[in-house]
Amino acid sequence: MSKKSGFLQVIIFLAFIGAFFVLNLVLPDRAFSQQENKYLQQAPKFTFQSLFSGKFTADFEKYTSDQFAFRDFWIPMKAGTELAEGKKENNKVYYCGRDTLIKRFAQPDYSQTDRKLMAISAFSEKADVPVYFGLIPGAADIWNGKLPANAPGASQKEYIEYCYNNIGEKVKCADIYSMLYSNSDKDIYYRTDHHWTSLGAYYGYAALGDTLGYTAPDVSSYSQRRMVTDDFLGTNSSSSGFVWVKPDSIETFVDGDGVKVENYKNGQNSEPVTSGLYVDSHLQEKDKYSVFLGGVTPLIHISTGNSGPSLLIVRDSYTDSLVPFLTADYSDIYLVDLRYFTDSVADYVKEHDIDSVLVLYSIDEFSSEKSVELLGQ
Repeated sequence: MSKKSGFLQVIIFLAFIGAFFVLNLVLPDRAFSQQENKYLQQAPKFTFQSLFSGKFTADFEKYTSDQFAFRDFWIPMKAGTELAEGKKENNKVYYCGRDTLIKRFAQPDYSQTDRKLMAISAFSEKADVPVYFGLIPGAADIWNGKLPANAPGASQKEYIEYCYNNIGEKVKCADIYSMLYSNSDKDIYYRTDHHWTSLGAYYGYAALGDTLGYTAPDVSSYSQRRMVTDDFLGTNSSSSGFVWVKPDSIETFVDGDGVKVENYKNGQNSEPVTSGLYVDSHLQEKDKYSVFLGGVTPLIHISTGNSGPSLLIVRDSYTDSLVPFLTADYSDIYLVDLRYFTDSVADYVKEHDIDSVLVLYSIDEFSSEKSVELLGQ
């Protein structure tokens, strides 16, 4: 290589780096990525306390990554390049063939888990009603056979057993794992998303009945079963960059006639938005899973029009597609998301004369979400 050509390559490289440096400075920050279906890190506020604690540098590193120019182009480009090189994982999501993407289950922090279990146990003492606990396994365990050979990941079954053995005797635990595992040959998870499908939610509903005291009808009895979209690309597709996989379809099993949903989107003390079990406008958006109940919110109250006891569920988004099945067994269902609900759940249970409480989380969310600890307050 001549000195002239080498010098030219250096100039091109520096020009490339300089161009992206300028673009990162002048392009406006984005609040939300439609492709990744997530909120992006904003510029962190500098304080000496955040600097010395390491929070500022960690947030700033995430900020530069989230706001990098043309990020939506580079993520699938990186995923495609690494897949061609034989790498089957990108951003903790495995490419499993047959258009199936499965998120890796990371080793959980057991000391943090102990604090959550103590919070649930403390809550059961305060609430003075029956409290049930359920953990929903993800595809990484139930569809383990689909993973690439020797794919690393922690055992969800072991984690569930640890939690159930250390929750305390007053809280009754529901075995959802066995029901899902026995139906692992069915389409119980989305191929492109981390949630269970409506069919998976049905089997979760059936498993919960053994503990909560109702009997689920046979799956064949749902004559109103219908597909509402066949164009759903979920979070695993978005975060991994494997955007070329075949989209999923979303089904509903329950028609929801006579069910009233009050969604407190702006906080539990705000005026609720009234809807039904399904909010069809979300089918026109990237996050089509939000068709169930309208998506993330602090509090939802569901009046089913049926006779029966009332139930409050402390939950994550897996519950959204489960609730339609539960409407046959309860008169009122309350859904609380501890990430946004700021009142005491125990006080709320007493104020609304709620008959029982179910703490229900997917494994990924429960093992990583610190807000669960607020339940004990």
